[in-house]
Amino acid sequence: MDVLKTKLKDVYILEPQVFGDDRGWFMESWSKRKMENAGLFVDFVQDNQSYSAQKGTLRGLHYQLNPMCQAKLLRATRGTIFDVAVDIRKGSPQFGQWVGVELSAENKRQLFIPRGFAHGFITLTDDVEVQYKADNYYAPECDGNICWNDSDIGIAWPIDPVILSAKDQKAPTLKERVATSLNFVYGK
Repeated sequence: MDVLKTKLKDVYILEPQVFGDDRGWFMESWSKRKMENAGLFVDFVQDNQSYSAQKGTLRGLHYQLNPMCQAKLLRATRGTIFDVAVDIRKGSPQFGQWVGVELSAENKRQLFIPRGFAHGFITLTDDVEVQYKADNYYAPECDGNICWNDSDIGIAWPIDPVILSAKDQKAPTLKERVATSLNFVYGK
């Protein structure tokens, strides 16, 4: 498994080694030992899966606040997405910066997103399944979101969304969210 750096410190693209023949293929999607050898120490406690029927479905930008922040390892198991991580750690030198990567069932890439980042994706094809591991349990009282098209963040989404949840349609900007929360802390 190759662990590739992105422009944001601590956000990594993982490219598993894929072994194929005329029957199909095999890959190791997670190896704690290989991750630790790459300097990533994380214990995942929850596995999640989402399905989106239509191209242009946008989910995010979501996060959990302290003490229930989550690191995630995400991959598309069917279809293609553009996956985004935004640094929301108040005081971080990367605060408000984002990175995006195309993940697909075909390229088998995964994105590792550390604690303190908002996360979202848009489906680039119909019929998309996404699976991700989290290192902390979901806690509704710590759940939050940020406006997907916040001009201060400036994410270059490859297509305009067609479908947004009611929650995501009403999401505040990052500035608005930080002004109302004391739990955005760098390094936590």
